[in-house]
Amino acid sequence: MHSETVRDCIEKYAAETPRATFLIAPEIERELDYAGLKAAADEVGEHLDRLGVAQGAKVAFLLNNGYWTTRLFLGVMASNRIIVPLNAVAGSVQLTHVLGHSDTEIVFVAPEYRAKLDELMAEVGRPIRVIETTDEDGPAWPADAGSTASATPPAPDDTALLLYTSGSTGLPKGAMISHRAVVCGGYNVTLGHELTAADRALCVLPVYHINGAMVTVSAPLYSGGSVIMPRRFSATDYWNLAARYACTWSSIVPTIIKYLLDRVAQEPYQFGSDPRLEKFRFARSASAPLAAATLAEWEQTFKLPMIETLGLTETAGTVATNPMPPAEHRAGSVGFGYGNEIRIVDGEGDECPPEVVGELTIRGDNLLDHYYKNPQATADALRDGWFYTGDLGKKDTDGYIYLTGRSKELIIRGGENIAPREIDDVLYRHEAILEAAAVGVDDDNYGQEVVACVVVRDGYQCGEAELKAFCEAGVGKYKAPKIVYFFDDLPKGPSGKILRLKLPELIASVTERD
Repeated sequence: MHSETVRDCIEKYAAETPRATFLIAPEIERELDYAGLKAAADEVGEHLDRLGVAQGAKVAFLLNNGYWTTRLFLGVMASNRIIVPLNAVAGSVQLTHVLGHSDTEIVFVAPEYRAKLDELMAEVGRPIRVIETTDEDGPAWPADAGSTASATPPAPDDTALLLYTSGSTGLPKGAMISHRAVVCGGYNVTLGHELTAADRALCVLPVYHINGAMVTVSAPLYSGGSVIMPRRFSATDYWNLAARYACTWSSIVPTIIKYLLDRVAQEPYQFGSDPRLEKFRFARSASAPLAAATLAEWEQTFKLPMIETLGLTETAGTVATNPMPPAEHRAGSVGFGYGNEIRIVDGEGDECPPEVVGELTIRGDNLLDHYYKNPQATADALRDGWFYTGDLGKKDTDGYIYLTGRSKELIIRGGENIAPREIDDVLYRHEAILEAAAVGVDDDNYGQEVVACVVVRDGYQCGEAELKAFCEAGVGKYKAPKIVYFFDDLPKGPSGKILRLKLPELIASVTERD
């Protein structure tokens, strides 16, 4: 069992390698070494003490990625308060819920989000202290002090992070994640990807999402490595940053992978032989299923391994990953559990044999403690030390794990279960498709009918009949979509994952207009 805290990790490397780089913010050309990270964490703690913020209080941020965001993210946890990252692109209903439900006392906010925050707080209806924060100058700490607090250093079981799920249905749930789980989240990535202090992550996913927070912040912190953190992802800058700062790896999502593939002709690099990228050894895909065709295109184009992984908010990030080369990583699989036990179980809770689909369950030090103020959801998800994910999947005869969809996403057509990802994977093989998602809609004859929503790549054209025929060739007529809807964009969560359960609403809005 892991017994470290976020503060322990910071203090370890501040003592062992104080001048080693931890963080670089490229837009402002600021660098933070491990000694500086400890000083930053101490400074955050001292200010929160002075403001009378009690141990275990909730402190939120509404910020883009960057230098001060990282200092606050780690500093709040290290001072034994609970950090509450706010999703900057979430809707007002969800953000109002998170602010109110989390009992947040302080919000660090970027000037560009201040007006949005004021509107949200008017809905919350209780006072919340706001501290404006810029990436150049940091927080504008208030001069007035309340009653001084005195927090003790955190213990492994103390809560470090309150992170809300993306809320594809209903309001998001808040996962209470301990210091032990945060550290274990970093350890799992380090173990699965064989990271060392020499590794440097390129972080282009938001820290308000579990992937950015655990994979590309917690993992370098655990391994003593470093992270390059621009404010947000830019397809134009991605490889330039990787080359300029000698990055060795990056965590991205399928949407980003597609963007990078779409502009490869404009890149000045000779992938596979360019000395400027010689240290970049792999990329990893998470947060949404990666089509086999897209994975193959990545590896053929960029001459780099693409490692498929699985992580969840409730598990402090990574639970499974394909093994690193020279071991085999299998397209469509999320690999094996690293730092976790993973079982596929049937409705009775018994483990399924190979190739039989069941529910994915997980056990490990990285599990959430509970859902905040939601005992029923906690009881439903946490049973006998196992987390029941709601994800459907199977293991092959070699133990590789394959996800087939969410239990709530299954399309039941005429009594037959159809996994939407089967149709997604076929659509992604078509050269014109940028994004695709199949979904079930109500049907008088079959109970549900299969339809698909797609976004076409710039510069490409294709019609509905062509895509329907393409799917029939791939999955057969019974599973192929009856209708294909074309959109400019599909609804996504903060990680870029397409929110499949929102698609029927999107389709309804189109058909109503028609």
